[in-house]
Amino acid sequence: MEIAQFILLVPILLFSLSIHEYSHGKMADFLGDPTPKMTGRLTLNPLAHLDLMGALVLLITRRFGWAKPVQVNPRYFSNPRQGMMYVGLAGPGANILLAVLFSLFLKFFAIPFGLPRVIGMFLQIGVALNLGLAIFNLLPLPPLDGSKILRGLLPRKYDSTLQQIEGYGPFILLFLVFTGLLHNIIGPIWAFFYNILL
Repeated sequence: MEIAQFILLVPILLFSLSIHEYSHGKMADFLGDPTPKMTGRLTLNPLAHLDLMGALVLLITRRFGWAKPVQVNPRYFSNPRQGMMYVGLAGPGANILLAVLFSLFLKFFAIPFGLPRVIGMFLQIGVALNLGLAIFNLLPLPPLDGSKILRGLLPRKYDSTLQQIEGYGPFILLFLVFTGLLHNIIGPIWAFFYNILL
């Protein structure tokens, strides 16, 4: 990775992770759960959300990584299953929105107005990183957001099966990361949407 790219990547990474986690907290807060606010997570301060290992993985791969999960208490929701699904959707949804905004700025401002190359590079990294974060977090594996979304969509009869898988989720995830299978899964999906946006 070029030094210039690395310097641009760090602020985008911190901003994108903060937006992701803030969105989870804001959705929970909107649905009536005061936990994110009480634990100081309704903030865009990256220090409140940073997970060093997840940030390092994201710096290295520029495709996937994670932040410190926002604590949520679904008992405050009128419909806990649906509430957790919405909370799960909020983070990746925010990253998809950021990726679209970065691409729009690139297409309609940076390129037409001939803005400096460094701005174009910044916007491209913003698209790439946020797409990767969204796709990674939408995987239906605990503790990722996709598992909460899947639980909200499936009938209750599958709850016990999902609970059994939950304990193995992090190990499956680590296996996919270290064997390179995760990159093989995410890579084609990421490339498809990246090409659409840019």
